[in-house]
Amino acid sequence: MGIVHWDTVERHRRAKGEMDAEWQFLGDPAGTTGVGVNRVRVSPGRLPTPPHSHGASEELYYVLGGSGLVWQDEAVHEVRPGDCVIQRADSMEHTFVAGDGGLDYIVFGTRHPTEIAWLPRSRALRTGWPWVEGRDDDPWDVEAQAPPLAIGEPAERPANIVNIAEVDVERNGSATTAPLATRERSLLAGLHWERLDAGGTGAPPHCHSEEEEVFVILDGEGTLELWPSPQAASNGVQREDVPVRAGHVIARPPGSRVGHAFRGGPGGVTMLIYGTRKPNDMCWYPRSNKIYWRGLGVIGRIEALDYMDGEPKE
Repeated sequence: MGIVHWDTVERHRRAKGEMDAEWQFLGDPAGTTGVGVNRVRVSPGRLPTPPHSHGASEELYYVLGGSGLVWQDEAVHEVRPGDCVIQRADSMEHTFVAGDGGLDYIVFGTRHPTEIAWLPRSRALRTGWPWVEGRDDDPWDVEAQAPPLAIGEPAERPANIVNIAEVDVERNGSATTAPLATRERSLLAGLHWERLDAGGTGAPPHCHSEEEEVFVILDGEGTLELWPSPQAASNGVQREDVPVRAGHVIARPPGSRVGHAFRGGPGGVTMLIYGTRKPNDMCWYPRSNKIYWRGLGVIGRIEALDYMDGEPKE
């Protein structure tokens, strides 16, 4: 089980030039494997990072509090609590500018292995056969000496910025869901806002073979239900109920062999649900013995057997 509360995670402040923000690196202490999760508090009027873009990683931002501007490709757009900002890989250069009261957001990002070599004596940065001359000074020091970032008047918000009040809310049983980073808006991962009524549940208990999910509890309290697969149960893994509350970050990496589900507490519970998109993912539902071959669009029920079932005794 991977779970951490952000009140227990150290804050790291980085202030250079016009950049000034406190960072909490939540993914590793929660137990994520293929994604990063950070909470960032930006000082009033300041930037969290230099303008940047990623060649492979996709970043999804959710504004928790405060206000400000998102700067992307030299245009600026207003942001407020409940906004989701989607930055696809190999797309726009982007950063934020905090408003008078600062800006507080969560950012999720996909991680990708790279094959890059650094040769310190020749200052060579090598990717495969070609190489370029690199530097070992801090790029933030260089950015701190640059002229202030040009910021014009806010423009109309583009399609990669969406608020929970602007999307069609879905109601399924006791769950109310606002789909934010949908398949039409993002490529590598999805992000939803969801509220469970008191005593209510969302998705049935399940676990993934390839997809990684991260849950951030925004408000209220509830229960994380953990359901071991038959093989995990045969190895002694027990069914568990874990209390969760606002500020908890729960990581469900792929291949855990333990299903998860959430149940709302007496006042309900509100959360962010982040999940990577893996076309060959398989999903196991322990209560109903179903497997969902998601890449094929096929759901079937199977009989769970012991490893040596049917093997001849020698």
